[in-house]
Amino acid sequence: MALIKTSNPALNVNSFRVDGAVSGEAMTLTGTVNKTGILLICVVATAAWSWSRFFHAPASETVLPMVGIGAIGGFIFALVTIFKKEWSPVTAPIYALLEGLALGGISAMFELRYHGIAIQAVGLTFGTLLVLLIAYHSGLIRVTEKFKLGVVAATGGIAVLYLIEFVLGFFGVHFAAINGSGLLGIGFSVVVVIVAALNLILDFDFIESGVAAGAPKYMEWYGAFGLMVTLIWLYLEILRLLAKINSRR
Repeated sequence: MALIKTSNPALNVNSFRVDGAVSGEAMTLTGTVNKTGILLICVVATAAWSWSRFFHAPASETVLPMVGIGAIGGFIFALVTIFKKEWSPVTAPIYALLEGLALGGISAMFELRYHGIAIQAVGLTFGTLLVLLIAYHSGLIRVTEKFKLGVVAATGGIAVLYLIEFVLGFFGVHFAAINGSGLLGIGFSVVVVIVAALNLILDFDFIESGVAAGAPKYMEWYGAFGLMVTLIWLYLEILRLLAKINSRR
């Protein structure tokens, strides 16, 4: 099969490489869509629980443990899923459940400060997903090698910047300009949201290639997991952008 680049670490060039013939059922697009729906339900279920816990006792201490467990646990299970793709039918739902804990708590804290921001972020996330899916299947957006390279480079640059910011934060160094609600901060968030959204196009293309290559059935879960990684990133970046805009009012 042709190797396709994607900046999503869950869907890298080796994700659909299978040694030898594939026995049993093969990966299908319908199956991947169904698995994505199951993972979304997992995320929403635990997010709703941590959300309700916060508003039952609206204090950050109520959900910070859940956010920590969800974020760290989700990261661990994401790594396990990436390195053990055949485990994805089990690890992908666990990842989704853990990420839901974190997302629900984070969203609730933002919602308390900016009423209505969470539903706006959800709407914009799924609206972006729908628009880009239509644009991809209609051929309006073509996944050329230059397109892939550009998105991969931009995503890598953002990842490096976030890593540097995280490390320097331990030494009291913060990037106030890009994290603030000024024009530079909002502009930076807009760029990150666009890059995150464009990663969805690469994910669509990569999953379609896996189906065409006749990848094994468990790769439906893995493809759905990779798409969820991008969707969660996109949602968090949209939430952050909306918070910056709301703080200026």
